[in-house]
Amino acid sequence: MYVCMDVGMYLRSWAIHTWRGDYCPGLLTNKRISIFREMKQLRMAPNYKRKSEEGGSGERQSKKAANESAKEAFVSDAKDSTGTAWNFKIASWNVAGLRACAKKDGFKYIVKEDPDIMCLQETKCTKAKLPIEAELKDYHPYWLSGKDEGYCGVGLYSKKKPLNVTYGIGDKTQDEEARLITAEYDNFYLVTSYVPNSGRKLVTLPKRMAWDKLLKEHLQKLDEKKPVIYCGDLNVSHKEIDLKNPATNKKNAGFTQEERDGFTDLLTAGQDGLVDTFRHFYPDKKDAYTFWTFMGNARAKDVGWRLDYFVVSKRLMPRVCDSLIRKEVMGSDHCPIVLLMNTEGM
Repeated sequence: MYVCMDVGMYLRSWAIHTWRGDYCPGLLTNKRISIFREMKQLRMAPNYKRKSEEGGSGERQSKKAANESAKEAFVSDAKDSTGTAWNFKIASWNVAGLRACAKKDGFKYIVKEDPDIMCLQETKCTKAKLPIEAELKDYHPYWLSGKDEGYCGVGLYSKKKPLNVTYGIGDKTQDEEARLITAEYDNFYLVTSYVPNSGRKLVTLPKRMAWDKLLKEHLQKLDEKKPVIYCGDLNVSHKEIDLKNPATNKKNAGFTQEERDGFTDLLTAGQDGLVDTFRHFYPDKKDAYTFWTFMGNARAKDVGWRLDYFVVSKRLMPRVCDSLIRKEVMGSDHCPIVLLMNTEGM
């Protein structure tokens, strides 16, 4: 069997190279026969396995390993400032297209993570075209899609039905793109957002700056009533530590001084300000990225940006147990992020 397979491989190669002029037609040479024997011996070696025996391509093996690693990483013994263990989980993920993510087993991650609230950004999907995988049991789903098919869009799953859900930021032009959902719960507001990108050559930076102003006003009003949890793809790396190559990106979308200053200003909103939860727990952690461009094999090289955040009202921080990046989870050019809290007695 092995010899036949090897001969077949050879003949295909021989035919191609003959057509290119690399070989002259004729009988197999002793040298080529020797090569066959070496290949046969390799195949019959005890530690040799074909791809089908290994379970598929190297990419599939990597995904399998990543899934196993992710399963282990979902266990946490994090505690709040009083030493009480977490009992409430919120996850957020820019899925870069909900239907595409579903084909990459993205919903298996959501099931494994099992969050109390799951926030999704860049769904690129109307409610009528949701994939079958999006029908998750035990969750109340909420969707917002824009006027342009296949662009923007946000979603929210919640195990507990919110008291109220509103859509948009309150500006007609900005809200055409479906970028924000606000859910009210008993003791906090949850806001998830897909913040506008400033674009190539910063063509939409003015629009982004206008968004930042509206967003701060929105969070300010909410925080006057209840603490706020704000999450999503915020499309900014706040500090130089938040991206791989800060020096060469200072004039690129996501790391302009205007966007970074806008985020700094956002953190002053509310009664006593807001907190970037990840940097609260990990102020000096490097290579903590949530986004990698599909180009240049960036994810394998870990050339990334931290664009996804959980930002909370400062008065909520005593109840926050941890802020995590699920770097090992595939399915998008972003990875999920997770907030663990203790809500007992709230």
